[in-house]
Parts: sequence; C-alpha cells; structure tokens
Amino acid sequence: MNMQTSNVIAPPAPRTLDGMKLPIVMMRDIVLKTMFRMNIETCGELARAMCLPIPVTQELLDMAREQKLLQATGTLHAGSGGDMGFQLTDGGKARALDALAQSEYYGAMPVPLDVYSDQVKRQSIRNIQVTREQLLGAMGHLILPDELLDHLGPAVSAGRSVLMYGPPGNGKSSISNGIRDALGDKIYIPRAIEYAGQVITVYDPIVHTAAEEQEEDPNSLRRSSNRYDTRYVLCDRPTVITGGELSLSMLDLVYNP
Repeated sequence: MNMQTSNVIAPPAPRTLDGMKLPIVMMRDIVLKTMFRMNIETCGELARAMCLPIPVTQELLDMAREQKLLQATGTLHAGSGGDMGFQLTDGGKARALDALAQSEYYGAMPVPLDVYSDQVKRQSIRNIQVTREQLLGAMGHLILPDELLDHLGPAVSAGRSVLMYGPPGNGKSSISNGIRDALGDKIYIPRAIEYAGQVITVYDPIVHTAAEEQEEDPNSLRRSSNRYDTRYVLCDRPTVITGGELSLSMLDLVYNP
C-alpha cells in the first residue's frame, strides 16, 4: 500500500447553505423530491439521505417551511430519537411533482463542478511518489530486467502518460496492472456533481470500489461523524482497463431524464 494515501486532503463538510455553492432553488427542489420519493419525515433521515450535516439540512427545511412547502407535524411523525416531524403541504407535493418532471434526481446533494475540480487537484496522481520497493512489491512475481524498474519509477512518479509497446504477450498488461497496484492509494469520488444546473452522477458501485474505513473509537473524546463531506465516497483509486472494443461513444455522458 502506498503510504502517500494519508496525504490526500479530505473534502471538508459544508457548514452553511452559502458554503454549498449550489442554486437555492435546486437544493430546495432536491429536498422536496427526496422527501416525496423516500417518504422521509424527519431532519435526521433527510440529512442521511442527502449526505449533509444536520444543521445545513435544517436550514433547508426552515426555508421550505417559510415558503409554505412544508409543515411541521410535531411529535406526531417524530422519529425514534424524538426528532421533529415534517410533511409536504399540498403546494410542496405539487412543487415536488413539477421538479420530478424536470429531473428525476433526488438523494445525495450534488457537488459543484468547480468544488470537485479543487478536490481533484488535491488528490492528483502527480502528488504521489512511487518507490522502487513499491514497484517490487507489486511486480515481484514478474520476471523483469532490473533496469526496467529504474525507468518505470520516475516515469510513474511524473504523473504523466507512459507508452509501452511490443508484440502481444510480452507483458504490457501485467506491468500496467503492477503499476496500478503500486499506486494503491485512495481518493474521494463525489456521488454526483452539478454543472450549469444539471446533475451528473459520478460514483458507480460497479466501477468504483469503496474503501474500508476505520470504525470510530467509541471512547474517543472527539466524534468524527462530519470529518469529511459525505457527499463523497472514499474509494480505491480507479483504474480503467480497455481493449479494442472501446469506442468514443462509450466516453460520452448519457442523459437520464
């Protein structure tokens, strides 16, 4: 495992609505759609569904209440923890249906593209230095010339393209997989991003491998439930291996109404 993993800076959790850097109407509509589709009635449930801190979620609920789209039901619909219950008003249901007609997306609040761009720079592969020992650990089962590893180390650490060529069966794929294993770090993948008012889902459990996170110490004096923005998923750094069947159309975004 690459020890550079600990240097990846986690995205901080948003603390206010302004810190979300998303259109207010979009956030409000996602609240309404999420409550409507998931039959959510408490702030805690909604915060978990939208992957937001409870204070930010409460701000969104208060805003929707001021606009007569939500109403408090007191303890009638309170959760097991005694949270205040909420339900959509007739106007809120109408707005939720109208918003769903425009976009079926609901759930985790998206991350603005420019915010995600900053996170991409923080976890760039160019920040990783791969050592000879790491390459040996990942490719020790291969029979390779010693000088090959001497060339691979600086090339991989440069964070740029590496061209390997030769006839079929000479080990190009095995070496590529070894490079991937030598990197072995983790990065944060957003569940969805927002650009120009549109939501684009990014995290895909079929493509991305969620990393195992350490369990929180119950005796710790500091609770770490909001140690990073949970709109992101901590994943093993993705590696894409393709063959001749890859076409340009496969790299395009697919519209999902």
